[in-house]
Amino acid sequence: MAQRTVYREKAVLVGLVPTDDEAGEPLEELASLAETAGAVVVGEVIQRRDRPDSKYYVGSGKVTEIAELVAHHKADVVVFDNELSPAQVRSLEKEIGRRSIDRTELILDIFATHARTNQAKLQVELAQLEYALPRVRGLATHITTEQQAGGVGIGQRGPGEKQLEFDRRLVRKQITDLKRDIVEIEKRKQREVAARNLDNYTVALVGYTNAGKSTLMNALTSAGVLAEDKLFSTLDTRTRLWKLKGGTKVLLSDTVGFIKNLPHALVASFHATLEEVFQADLLLHVVDASHPQAVEQMAAVEAVLKELGATDREMVLVFNKVDRLADAIELSILQNRTPGSLSISAVTGLGLDVLQTRVAEAVATRMRLMEVTIPLREGKLLAEIASHSVVLEQEFLDETVRMKLRVPRWAIWKLKEFENGALGGGAAT
Repeated sequence: MAQRTVYREKAVLVGLVPTDDEAGEPLEELASLAETAGAVVVGEVIQRRDRPDSKYYVGSGKVTEIAELVAHHKADVVVFDNELSPAQVRSLEKEIGRRSIDRTELILDIFATHARTNQAKLQVELAQLEYALPRVRGLATHITTEQQAGGVGIGQRGPGEKQLEFDRRLVRKQITDLKRDIVEIEKRKQREVAARNLDNYTVALVGYTNAGKSTLMNALTSAGVLAEDKLFSTLDTRTRLWKLKGGTKVLLSDTVGFIKNLPHALVASFHATLEEVFQADLLLHVVDASHPQAVEQMAAVEAVLKELGATDREMVLVFNKVDRLADAIELSILQNRTPGSLSISAVTGLGLDVLQTRVAEAVATRMRLMEVTIPLREGKLLAEIASHSVVLEQEFLDETVRMKLRVPRWAIWKLKEFENGALGGGAAT
């Protein structure tokens, strides 16, 4: 059987860069996004300009240059690294003769491709519709002129109502329906995460897309999570049990990667997916230390966390992929900028023991040191202690077991009646 060849669209990338911006490869990330979406980049155009043109975003001379490049490479689409207004898109497509999309539409397309669960699909669909609403130009093309004038199937439209107005009403109704469905998902997700986290210390991995969070999760938990060298390879949050040295067990969650200029509609839509971030006791902010724009990526993640209202979480900065750094000075510069950060390689295992120790220390601050004597007949309670507490000392007597241990907050009340005397240490509430 002959192998089918899948056609990949040819794309020309366009970026508007401030005159004082010294970024070495301003379209590098846009190229990665385009390739993740399945396109082949055949050309790039960059204009240094402090203010965008109101009609074309770039200057009219650049529009001519873009059109010539598109014609030369027989490109299918032009992708702008900036958000375009509906009027700018129409003007550009008229002059260039090819479909013109912006960074937001490209990211939405990637999210739509990678959404796997019903929850993620609904959230992406909502973000796409909210983005498309001001750009609607006759989506319901199956409705004829006769139907517009008052024919069968028009519903409550008045005679002669414009097709565009009808389309927008359809989109608004879809948005309303999706928001209602997503609110129900959020409520259910909040209950699930809150109930699960009540009995566990929780850690969430956050970071820029492709920082290596999924690879790190696999290294720490043997989770088997998909880890690809692509942007947004993970959309749905995955949670696994992580057993630390000394026996402490925590829940570790891998969340969707962030990106600079992340469409606001996506941030708003993915609240339920990011519930682990809101509920986590500790955030591990994973940074690709080998990336030339690591500092800018850190700032982008912090901006999204701020927009999510999750900046009050305890957080540890983790520089990943240090094995890729050719010069140790680069890592020293990053570490000097961020005291208390850790350096690791999820691939080689470098620094993972230090990371585990740091997390164990954070967990210990949330646990209480207790000394208890428990009858051996309390098998269920002893099993819970083995799963969720850190046993420091243990002595079996005739029908009881005496233990010194660190216990999570939720277990304190269960052990009160068996306590020999609280020894302090850690938060008691």
